Amino acid sequence: MPWIAQRFRLDLDWANKIPGYATVDDLLFPKTTSPLTMPIFFLLATISTSLALIFASLSTSVIISRRRRRRRSVGFFHPYTNDGGGGERVLWCAVRAVQEEDPDLEVSVFTGDDATPESLSSRALDRFGVQLLRPPMVVRLSKRKWIEEKAYPHFTMIGQSMGSVYLSWEALRKFTPQFYFDTSGYAFTYPLARIFGCKVICYTHYPTISSDMVSRVRQRSSMYNNEALIAKSIWLSRCKVIYYTFFSWLYGFVGSYAHLAMVNSSWTKSHIENLWKIPDRTRRVYPPCDTSSLQELPLTRPAEVPIFISVAQFRPEKAHTLQLEAFSLAVQRLDSDLPKPKLQFVGSCRNKEDLERLQNLKDKSRELNMDEHVEFHKDVTYRDLIRLLGGAIAGLHSMIDEHFGISVVEYMAAGAIPIAHNSAGPRMDIVLGEDGCQTGFLASNKEEYADAILKVLKMTEAERLTLAAAARKRAQRFSEQKFYEDFRAAIHPLIANPTAFR
Repeated sequence: MPWIAQRFRLDLDWANKIPGYATVDDLLFPKTTSPLTMPIFFLLATISTSLALIFASLSTSVIISRRRRRRRSVGFFHPYTNDGGGGERVLWCAVRAVQEEDPDLEVSVFTGDDATPESLSSRALDRFGVQLLRPPMVVRLSKRKWIEEKAYPHFTMIGQSMGSVYLSWEALRKFTPQFYFDTSGYAFTYPLARIFGCKVICYTHYPTISSDMVSRVRQRSSMYNNEALIAKSIWLSRCKVIYYTFFSWLYGFVGSYAHLAMVNSSWTKSHIENLWKIPDRTRRVYPPCDTSSLQELPLTRPAEVPIFISVAQFRPEKAHTLQLEAFSLAVQRLDSDLPKPKLQFVGSCRNKEDLERLQNLKDKSRELNMDEHVEFHKDVTYRDLIRLLGGAIAGLHSMIDEHFGISVVEYMAAGAIPIAHNSAGPRMDIVLGEDGCQTGFLASNKEEYADAILKVLKMTEAERLTLAAAARKRAQRFSEQKFYEDFRAAIHPLIANPTAFR
């Protein structure tokens, strides 16, 4: 397999400096007959081959048995059914859409949460306003720890990807559906699902890796997915580019096993088509946004205290600190005769790390002397979220390359002017003109966000209402009803005639 070394040679000149190796090929496939190198190489090769043969022999009977007992059902692979984000909303709307498409199809959810059919059905309604036609069957997964980020302090992407295969193995052994539906982005599980005889469908919110991520590492930009230590080092950055390039190839290979790939935005679609190379099986289906109930909210807002809202999980990529710093800067620059605004952070916490980020954000607010201007709302109910959105004049969003941006659409539907990051989904699909009218603002850094906040605060009521009305009309393109229509149109050919898809 010398093609591996040739394909990923890139900047591997550093390998020539390793004692005992003259070329990259020697490093990956040593030919030396030294007393030390050859035994180690062949020992590792023998162990790897033996383990592969043992695994194959043990798993073949299991797979054959499960294929024979495969049931006419849809199994949704969604290990975290309590994250409270846009991905979970897609899950429940997808479950309902499948139930509407074929009432005879049994629906199950593979989850690592301690849940029951009734609790999941209630959560879908209470948290997202989605009324399932009947509770889904629950397949409890006990190996979820293998996909947690903290389990892989280094080489996180490949570690979580391999862990997802192990978790999917547990899922498919316990229950093998006819249609395996991934709604969490675990593309490495698709070949395994195919081996079990499933038709593979996925709804991809964002690619696990993209050319943008590789470019940032190559440019040595420090971000949440590229530590400062690596960004400062030429050697480490080159190593990471090689790692990312190899992972991109793997990701494209496993992703191509999907029979049907639905993506949530134009940005995601372009990346998935480039990586997976299955444009004929790729469909853009905008995610479901609750525009109907939000559009019933009045566009007028209380004038005493202008409220800005930020709706997002407390995750590092959501860049809450940038919003807080920009809001603080805007308050400092605000004319003394204008009322002081308030910023409400609304979001959920998945784990201890998210809770720590929330606490750090509170500490930062105190450090900036913004306590009286900032509120924090954690794990609010759907009803409370609507109430909070109904009181805001604008909404903040600051994730770079947000694949879509459900919260941005929710702002617009609720009558809150969006101030979103100038990239990906918000720029390409959402914050665009409507009937010749502006629908919001795009920003890239703290100063631009602060300027946008000040523009909203200085608007006359008539100007704000005009912009808010245009934004609300734009949001109708991303309604739940539109999702149901496009989603069912995408899955209908496969559900109706699965044998036609190989």
